[in-house]
This record gives sequence, C-alpha cells and structure tokens, in this order.
Amino acid sequence: MEENKANSRDEIFSTKVKAGKRTYFFDVKSTRSNDYYLTITESKKRFKDDGFTYEKHKIFLYKEDFNKFLEALTNTVNHVKTELMPNVDFSQFDHAPAEREETAEAAPTGRTSDTDLKWD
Repeated sequence: MEENKANSRDEIFSTKVKAGKRTYFFDVKSTRSNDYYLTITESKKRFKDDGFTYEKHKIFLYKEDFNKFLEALTNTVNHVKTELMPNVDFSQFDHAPAEREETAEAAPTGRTSDTDLKWD
C-alpha cells in the first residue's frame, strides 16, 4: 500500500463536500509533465459485522474534457430541475457558507479558495 502512495500525483487543491451518507472529494493533481487533472471521488461508509469500510468510486477528468463535462452536467441538472421536477424548490437544499462541510487545502501556489479553480 505504501508503494501506491508513493506513485500518487501531487495534490494541488482539494475540496470536500459532505452530502448525507456520502462524501465527495474534488482534487486537482499534477502529472509528471506538470499538467493538471481533476479527480472526483464519491465515498460511502459501509458498515460490516466487525466495523466499517469505505466504498469509493473515482472519475478522472482531464483539461480537454472540462468544458464538455461541465456543459453536460449543467444541462442534465437543469433538465431535472425544469422538466422533471419543476415544482421542487431547490433553494431549500442551499446551505449557508458556515454550514457547508467544504474544506480547501492550501496549495503550494498559495491557493486557498475554490474560486481559484476556473474551467473556462
């Protein structure tokens, strides 16, 4: 397992979002050639007889796909909101910044805010 950690890429920026029984991690990492990519990880805590474990699913997103991914995600969310669930007040799910479980780790470049991550 230690070997796997040694092969992992440098983490540049990280944000965590707690969402009920799930936690989402948005991590910016660097490649060997000093390029950047995004990993999106969904983590779910699963209970077993002798304790618990975390089930994780990960997506790797590369810069050439950022705009297409963001457009598809936005279109899909908007479709659900406007076409499938037009009577739902989605603002009820908004949380004040103090209530959010987001954490941004300072990057070596001094970045500390998710506003520094721009996709377009």
